[in-house]
Amino acid sequence: MNLSPVRTRLRSATALALLPVLALTACGSGDTSGTTPAGAQASPVPTDDPVAAVRTVDSVAALLPADVRRAGTLRVGSSVGFPPGAYYPNGQDKPPAGQDIDIADAVAKVLGVKLRRQDASFETILPALGSGKYDFGTGNFGVTTERLKTIDFVTYINDGQGFAVRTGNTALGKKVTDLLQLCGLTIGTGAGTTFEATLTARKGECTEAGRKPYDVKVYSENGATLTALQQGRIDVVMSTINGLRHQAAQPASRTTFLGEYHRLDVGFAFRKGSPLTKAFQAAVNELIEDGTYARILRKWGTSASAIDTSRTNPPEHT
Repeated sequence: MNLSPVRTRLRSATALALLPVLALTACGSGDTSGTTPAGAQASPVPTDDPVAAVRTVDSVAALLPADVRRAGTLRVGSSVGFPPGAYYPNGQDKPPAGQDIDIADAVAKVLGVKLRRQDASFETILPALGSGKYDFGTGNFGVTTERLKTIDFVTYINDGQGFAVRTGNTALGKKVTDLLQLCGLTIGTGAGTTFEATLTARKGECTEAGRKPYDVKVYSENGATLTALQQGRIDVVMSTINGLRHQAAQPASRTTFLGEYHRLDVGFAFRKGSPLTKAFQAAVNELIEDGTYARILRKWGTSASAIDTSRTNPPEHT
C-alpha cells in the first residue's frame, strides 16, 4: 500500500494549522499564537536589551498628572501578535517581546512608572480608551484623519500600508501602487484597521473604471488571514509594511512582499484630551536624543521607519 499521498496531505494540513505564528498585526488585529511551524526556523529573539539602561528623567516625569505619579502605574491595552512589533516568542504565559514592547517599556522607565499590560484585540482598544478602561493603547495604530476625531496620538515610528501575495503569484507584478491593480481579486485584511477602511472607502473605483470590484475578506485573527492566503481563498493580503516585510523574510510563510503603498505615522493612542500626551511625547523625544530609540529599532530591524521627533496629533500623510 502506497502511503506517500497520505503523508503529503498530513504534512500540508499540519503546515496550514501552524501558520498563525507567522501572522501579522499592527494597523491590524492581533494573533497571539506563539508556536513554530513544523520544520520552520523560528525568528531568533534579539538578545540585546537597550531598555535595561534607561532611567527616570525627573523633568519629564514631572509632566505626568500628580495622581499618576502617586499611583506609579499606567494601564495599557496592548494588541500582541507578530514580530517585529509585538509577539509572544515563548508562548502566551511568558512576557511578550518586540519593538512596540521595548518602546513602551522605555517610555515608562523615563516616566518612572510601571505598566500594567492588558492583552486586547486590536479593534477593541480604541473604543475602550474613551470608557477609561485603559490609560493608553499600543498596537501599531496608524494616525489617520478619521481617528484623530476621537483619539489623541503621540508618534513613535513611521510604518504604513503594504501588500503581500503567496510566493509564486506574479499576477500583481513586483509592487502594488494603485488599488485598480486589485480589481477582480479577493483581499484579506484585519478587522478595524486602516487597511479595511482604505479598501472599503475606495472599493467603487473599480466599478467607475469599468472593471470588476475587488472583494474584501476581514479577519479578526491574522493567522486566519495567512492561512486563507496559502489555501487560495484570498489572492493578496493588505497589512503593515514592517510586518509584511518581516514575514516575507521567513521561508515558512511562503509570502512575497509587494512593496510600500502608503506610509502612516504610528503612535501611542489616548482618549481625546488625555493629560498624558505631553509627558509621553517628551519621553519619546528623550529616548530619541539619548540614542535608546535608535538602538531599539536596530534591534528589531526597523531603522528605516525611524522618526526624527515625536509629535502629538500630526496630520495624516497624503
